[in-house]
Amino acid sequence: MNTGINAQPPHVLIIVQNLPVPLDRRVWLECQALIARGYRVSVICPTGPGDPRRQQIDGVDIYKYPPAREAKGALGFVWEFAYSWARTAWLSLRVRRTRPFDIIQACNPPDTYWLLALLWRPFGVTFVFDHHDLNPELFISRFGEPRGGLNGLEYRGLLWLERATFRTAHRVISTNESYKAIAVRRGRRRPDEVTVVRSGPDTRRMRPIYPDRARPAEQINLVYLGIMGPQDGVDQVLLVVDELVHRRGRANVTATLLGFGDCLEALRAQSAALGLDNHVTFTGRVDKVAIAEHLSRADIGLCPDLKTPLNDLSTMNKTMEYMAYGLPAVSFDLVETRVSGGDTLLYVPSGDITAFADAVETLIDDPPLRAELGRRARTRVATLMDWRPQAEAYVSVFDELSGLSRPAAPVPAIDDETCADTDPEGRRYVDLDDAEEFGRYLLERSARAERSAR
Repeated sequence: MNTGINAQPPHVLIIVQNLPVPLDRRVWLECQALIARGYRVSVICPTGPGDPRRQQIDGVDIYKYPPAREAKGALGFVWEFAYSWARTAWLSLRVRRTRPFDIIQACNPPDTYWLLALLWRPFGVTFVFDHHDLNPELFISRFGEPRGGLNGLEYRGLLWLERATFRTAHRVISTNESYKAIAVRRGRRRPDEVTVVRSGPDTRRMRPIYPDRARPAEQINLVYLGIMGPQDGVDQVLLVVDELVHRRGRANVTATLLGFGDCLEALRAQSAALGLDNHVTFTGRVDKVAIAEHLSRADIGLCPDLKTPLNDLSTMNKTMEYMAYGLPAVSFDLVETRVSGGDTLLYVPSGDITAFADAVETLIDDPPLRAELGRRARTRVATLMDWRPQAEAYVSVFDELSGLSRPAAPVPAIDDETCADTDPEGRRYVDLDDAEEFGRYLLERSARAERSAR
């Protein structure tokens, strides 16, 4: 690959199927890291509600296609994968006509884009597999252990697709050490061919604000942020709120559920059936502006992902996003969630609604504990889980493949936004360097914090 002074910068094509960009936070941070390093970046992904088919945002060219209808049953998933693959392949030709790309990065699920990468290989295109999900474990988590017949055939098919993806890739990027171990063991890749890039937040930008909207000071607001699919356990949130409100008399408890997914309508129906409509709010899809508002004025974050073969080994973005906003949280006890949260979360046995409600009540009744966990969470995520060192590891994969020389000076640790007093919407950031003020904010948050800040 020609990387001389007069050469064009390498062009990376990123393929995503399960979320639109820039809504997919990890992929968007990856795009920004590549752009900052000097790469040209294009993305192919499905449209979200109201999205245009073609966008350029912050230097990233985004090509979108209408998503397939919600898959039902094995044939439905086959159709969804085939439809998305064909639309992506066609758009890759459009990208190529604009300017040839040098590297394809495919983010799973599904594990089908190895074939597209293989078709582009004769044109000098290399393939990076960004390993987001364990599809065989996802299958077991949703449908149980395969027992032969069609069920067993589907499972073996997922293992075959996973192996084909691992074998086709020039390099593999794993979201944590558990995923890397699978790439080495099941994918038969050498450890030096697999780079761990954790999905840490950019804590320079993801940090508490004084929220604009007030709410009653006596109200306790729980919050969930994330996708609402069958494996995400959001129904457990509703069972916890039902326990707190209807069985323990916590009438001041509310819950705000941020996000969307296959189970959203079923969750709305469940909330109504439990008589929680006055206590639970579903926001649907939210942007980073709304996320900052909600996480800055909530009291307790919820991590309801049940212990399954998939969830136990997966890094939950919501956990680190709560931590970035200094928000204490309760989680079911999962291996990788403990790696992320350490001693800053309260953990309870998977599926134990009583224990989960007990932990939430502990935090409700102990504001100093909430503040202490929030402070420790912010410190941990900013020092151990921040995106900046992850971005260096991520970009190094592309530098190695493209031959692009690295700059002599490291990326600055502080930028203009870090030093700003307000966010792009004009909302005041909490001064994290003022320990006394940060502690006061953590104790009071919401309406009282906002009033006293003015």
